[in-house]
Amino acid sequence: MASRYGSLKQLDGFGPNGETIIDYSIHDAVKAGFGKILFVIRQSIAEEFKAVMLHRLPAHVPVGYVAQELDMLPLGYSVPDRREKPWGTGHAVWVASSQIDEPFAVINADDFYGYESLRMIVEFLNNSTDCQEHGLIGFQLANTLSEHGSVSRGICAVAPDDSLASLTELTKIVRTNAGEILVQDEDAPHQQLQGNAIVSMNLMAFKPSVFPYFEKYLKAFLHEKGRDLKAEFYLPAVVNKMIAAGEARVKVIPTPEKWFGVTYPEDKSTAMQSIKNLIKARVYPENLWETSQ
Repeated sequence: MASRYGSLKQLDGFGPNGETIIDYSIHDAVKAGFGKILFVIRQSIAEEFKAVMLHRLPAHVPVGYVAQELDMLPLGYSVPDRREKPWGTGHAVWVASSQIDEPFAVINADDFYGYESLRMIVEFLNNSTDCQEHGLIGFQLANTLSEHGSVSRGICAVAPDDSLASLTELTKIVRTNAGEILVQDEDAPHQQLQGNAIVSMNLMAFKPSVFPYFEKYLKAFLHEKGRDLKAEFYLPAVVNKMIAAGEARVKVIPTPEKWFGVTYPEDKSTAMQSIKNLIKARVYPENLWETSQ
């Protein structure tokens, strides 16, 4: 809903021809080897979203849409009165499950991940033969902060074998003028973090075997917090619970890419300059889709 950004940032233009951030992610994903695109959106913005996106995407790649609405819940659960906030990223994956039969990756529409991150996810999915093994692209925390306010990040504890030991979602991380990275969440296990800490930006790879766990933990969330008008079912929370229960293994894949995104309106100029620099370096063409139709 982009409450802090002030507008529908998923459709905001950042490239020289009005390209959105998701345009660049899709370009990288198709180049890396993904063969299907599934957008999870609210029904209220569906027409506007399709009008912007439909005619500029590669014609050879199947595109689907899933509506994520508040009343889309497991049987026996209902939306509490006055609830307006979406149920969160874990719920988004759960509602998309009806249209996914193959290994897949999840990304945020307003985060730039870089081609190498998508290529590494494809490599993992092509090589991983264990249906209970999933993957997570890890970024360095210092490269994922906004200069204009707090951000939410999933802090990764990584085991010696590069598997994820735990994933802690923190919602108020800030960098001070002195360069310190502080955690302002109540009851957070850490009050200060190092810039080289590995964090998740919700670029994850899953096998279809994961869906029963999303259902299981969504029900548990609704039972415990379903009447809380602001509680969200976070994707990292599902991953963390699966690991803790021994139901899955998640490989942490560090990426050399630098993330950028738009949490606040002031982040836009930085994101636009980053894209200009990538075009100048010939990472992307001036017109992103001119040779992709």
